[in-house]
Amino acid sequence: MKAQVILVNEHDEETGLMEKMEAHEKGLLHRAFSVFVLNDKGEMLLQQRALDKYHSGGLWTNACCSHPLPGETVEAATHRRLAEEMGFDCPLRELFQFTYRTEFDNGLIEHEYDHVWVGFYNGEIHPDPIEVHAFHYLPIDEILRQLTATPEQFTSWFRLAFPKVIDQLRE
Repeated sequence: MKAQVILVNEHDEETGLMEKMEAHEKGLLHRAFSVFVLNDKGEMLLQQRALDKYHSGGLWTNACCSHPLPGETVEAATHRRLAEEMGFDCPLRELFQFTYRTEFDNGLIEHEYDHVWVGFYNGEIHPDPIEVHAFHYLPIDEILRQLTATPEQFTSWFRLAFPKVIDQLRE
């Protein structure tokens, strides 16, 4: 069975299910999440998406992002995907939610109601090479510098969420 996403309205209320690629072809709003992870040095974990991902391949982004499965809570999905993509899990807390829409050159449209979570981790990382091409921790100031100099090297959702994450962590 092909992966399904949870379609939602602008209030994150479920309106139905749809096959993931069909939702991205039609640009329908669906539930998603993004996980940001920092270490004790205050550095943020970035992953470079696998080069052959269906969109944004090779771009740098947060520790992991995905969609909850039908019947799965967003919190459970964050832990499942962090373990699947990066090979570890850690305590997480939700920071905020936002909606965004991005059209890609390949005709796909990312239209997501994104739940943004944050955690702290200092242990070993064993990413899935099907999902992740590379990874590293970077100081926040260096990420800000790179985002300013070369925004095209980062995913659209990372460019939108990162400033809000930093603002909330500094509060």
